[in-house]
Amino acid sequence: MNTVGSKSRKGGQDRPLRVLLLAEAANPKLFSVSLIGWSFAQALAQVAEVHLAAELRNREDILAAGLGRLQFTPIDNRRWQGLAWKISRLLRGGTTLGWSTYTAFAALAYPFFERGVWRAFGAAIEKGDFDVVHRVIPNSPVVPSLMAGRCTRAGVPFILGPLNGGVPWPKEFPELRRAEREWLSPLRGLARLIPGYHSTRANAAVILAGARSALDEMPAAHRGKCQLLSENAIDQTRFPRREPPPPTTPLQVAFIGRLVPLKGVDMLLEAAAPLVRDGRLRLDIIGDGPELPRLKQQAADLGIANRVDFPGWVEHAQLASRLARSQILGFPSVREFGGGVVLEAMARGLVPIVVNHGGPGELVPPDAGFALTLLPRPGLVESFRTTLTGLVERPGQLRAFSLRAQDHVYRHFTWEAKAQKMLEIYDRARAGNTVHNAPPNHP
Repeated sequence: MNTVGSKSRKGGQDRPLRVLLLAEAANPKLFSVSLIGWSFAQALAQVAEVHLAAELRNREDILAAGLGRLQFTPIDNRRWQGLAWKISRLLRGGTTLGWSTYTAFAALAYPFFERGVWRAFGAAIEKGDFDVVHRVIPNSPVVPSLMAGRCTRAGVPFILGPLNGGVPWPKEFPELRRAEREWLSPLRGLARLIPGYHSTRANAAVILAGARSALDEMPAAHRGKCQLLSENAIDQTRFPRREPPPPTTPLQVAFIGRLVPLKGVDMLLEAAAPLVRDGRLRLDIIGDGPELPRLKQQAADLGIANRVDFPGWVEHAQLASRLARSQILGFPSVREFGGGVVLEAMARGLVPIVVNHGGPGELVPPDAGFALTLLPRPGLVESFRTTLTGLVERPGQLRAFSLRAQDHVYRHFTWEAKAQKMLEIYDRARAGNTVHNAPPNHP
């Protein structure tokens, strides 16, 4: 086991750093936040002794995936978490939209999970059996932690994050906020009134911010303990490097994600339509969601249905092979916190075109892709069209962009690199050192 920089001393004996990792939703079979929690735990378990605390509903999937070096204790919070899901789903009209509504109710249910964690591990924490306690999930900045204060009183550093959120709804797209049923978004500032909001930050030894937006909304009193660290990374076994293939006509553009209004897939279809009709471009719209019927109809109305594929959800284990068909990632989401699919596509050599608002713009260096200025819909459609046209007319430039995209991801955004970074952060937290903010485009 690689434990360089992760040694702790107890009873005069060196031993690997012991980490209690709180990741309520960690699940290897799901995606987004759940997969992040599981991947974080697995990566850390290669360089430290990690005990994962996750919700009982994830137990079967976790055990089926295999624990390896990871230790695992399920915490039963199904009653309260399930109630939060049912109430929020009712208020959202039975749809998967209105995510802030679910987050608000989940914030009320989460303290019961930490109560279960403390019952299971409180005595061990107070005895000093863990060197750090790290809450990875939930990553919402509005969810307080009761454990933070208890760990501080026990003399054990509490690490919070990476937190993500705080990306404002773009004023250029008010209709999308309504379409997403984000009625609570204008009230988000009231989160600072939630009991435990400020004490959680005060008691955390280190606060990890997943993006600049999360850092910017941090109260000034706590910014000195913040560090930028993207919540996302790539699994090198699932997304191995590949030699960029010679560009062929037509080029293919992939989109990956939920088919919901804020993802802006309709703008991608409109922007690409002239190039698709000319036979110089194809689209692969990977994902599913309530917008699917409308997007299929739009493709038909634009006269491009025969050159646009809608494969639905692609299993994460199969995504890399699907992406090998494409040279470009078209990702016009106008409100994105993280952007893990951007990293996965870049790892496979796709040249990303994203909107520079939220997480994706921070993941794409200027020499590896395109982070387009957020504009009202007509301007953003035109910007995507201009960028796509430039790549279609000069396909020879794709290879250089592709290689730089891969280099960037493999240098900074693998789970192995993130685990090593966490060891540094844990050591600083245990030493009581101030953690300085990392520059943009750095994990």
